[in-house]
Amino acid sequence: MATTNGRIKAISISKKRGTKKVNVPEAELKVDFGIVGDAHAANWHRQISLLGVESIDKMIAKGAEVGPGNFAENITTEGIDLVEIPIGGRMRIGENVELEITQIGKECHSRCEIYEQVGDCVMPREGIFAKVISPGKIRVGDNAEVPGDND
Repeated sequence: MATTNGRIKAISISKKRGTKKVNVPEAELKVDFGIVGDAHAANWHRQISLLGVESIDKMIAKGAEVGPGNFAENITTEGIDLVEIPIGGRMRIGENVELEITQIGKECHSRCEIYEQVGDCVMPREGIFAKVISPGKIRVGDNAEVPGDND
């Protein structure tokens, strides 16, 4: 796989689990933790969740009224086929941050509001999860790069 370049379209956090995420212009990421200020941050394998804006666009085309953050993803990317990054693959964001992909997709325990709207949801298939390997700040608009050595 060649190096893939994209960018950060949105950053979303929530103060409490089970509440809607809000979009923020920047965030601090810590090793073995995730995004400072996000309720899902902890020392576990799903510190950060990511979804491509292209996946969100698929749901909009099906009639869902959604946007970045509505799928509870922390980082919305643009220009990267996230599910093509293998488990253990890496992603660099901005100047310093590096993530390691730990999970592709997730089990959906109940039908979410998006599923109720249009009978489908992309997050269980196209969302990915990662842990923070190198800390730093990220901002909306930052470059996101998937090195070509992720095969």
